Amino acid sequence: MWTGRGIGTRPVPAGRLLRQAAAGLLGCPEADLVISHRPGGAPLVERGTGLGRVTVPASVSRHGGVTVVAVRADGPVGVDVERHRCLPALGLARRWYDPSEVAWLAARPEAGRDRDFLRLWTAKEAVGKALGVGLRAGGSRRRMPVPDTGRLRPVPDVAGIWVGHLDSSGALVLAVAVVGGEAEVVVVEEA
Repeated sequence: MWTGRGIGTRPVPAGRLLRQAAAGLLGCPEADLVISHRPGGAPLVERGTGLGRVTVPASVSRHGGVTVVAVRADGPVGVDVERHRCLPALGLARRWYDPSEVAWLAARPEAGRDRDFLRLWTAKEAVGKALGVGLRAGGSRRRMPVPDTGRLRPVPDVAGIWVGHLDSSGALVLAVAVVGGEAEVVVVEEA
């Protein structure tokens, strides 16, 4: 996964980060890669043609001048980033989340509730992207595992999907989801 900070509110171009990430994953020059999109808009990075063609699923998220991309050779991936901010976490959760998530959020310390809300939200977005459906068809009510920084965990009631959060002590809340089982997440930050 690659992150890049733009200038002001202008994010780093996602295509540049996608090429850097995929070139690192595939061990090839960036010039050998072509970015295309699936019917729903999700990016794919391709190398080669015909029988030698390699297609790498990818995901992009942008928020407040930050661009995050994820690429994965072993199957679909989803990523989402939000900037930590104060918000009416319980009110929003009651409107959008599964009742068990609302109960978990209500039991959390009030001082960190907005971050916990965003951790659930970014997980839902990342899972929706990995599944190729976004938040359509009740995705905001799809139950997520209790957020746990540093490792991927299986998503309840959705076989083969894992989601996790990276260090969320700073200004960003970042989630990644993968299809097909637990995976190692490597973060590369572009200055």
